[in-house]
Amino acid sequence: MAGSEIERVIQLLARLPGLGPRSARRAALHLLKKREALLLPLADALATMGRDVKACSVCGNLDSQSPCAICADPKRDAGQICVVETVADLWALERSGVFKGRYHVLGGSLSALDGRGPADLNLDGLLARASDAREIILATNATVEGQTTAHYITDRLRAAAPAGLTVSRLAHGVPVGGELDYLDDGTLGAALKARRLL
Repeated sequence: MAGSEIERVIQLLARLPGLGPRSARRAALHLLKKREALLLPLADALATMGRDVKACSVCGNLDSQSPCAICADPKRDAGQICVVETVADLWALERSGVFKGRYHVLGGSLSALDGRGPADLNLDGLLARASDAREIILATNATVEGQTTAHYITDRLRAAAPAGLTVSRLAHGVPVGGELDYLDDGTLGAALKARRLL
């Protein structure tokens, strides 16, 4: 049986998404086998991340500086703000390399079941930034909570934002390479509603 120090690491690793007790045990053993090449640099990197990484004071992204690198980049279009639920969503959009504006992280979505209301989201920051924007792109998830959040934000922006502000929503529907026969009814319905002229 593993010592208490190793067991503690295994228990902590098992809390990570996608890792169960067996995977955590294998990861801990691998780290110990590669102590110099992997374990010690990883421990150092984790300590540095825990000490230096913070939420951006403007958008809510995670970075070692505030404002974050995206908000501080003068080449980014400050007039376009893409609203996402989480930092993971922001990172996914950044990986695409398509969006050249700035972001706003809500910190979740409205959910009556989870007890998350408007006061639990970073909405005041978004409303303050909307006065300097020409377009707000709502990129909340295509879930009931994401749709509810998007509708709520749209209503708040229409009531408080300056005239001329465009509020748009990411398109939903058929993925590139998707076959209609394999798609669920909700995806097909969204695709039909979001159709565009050619």
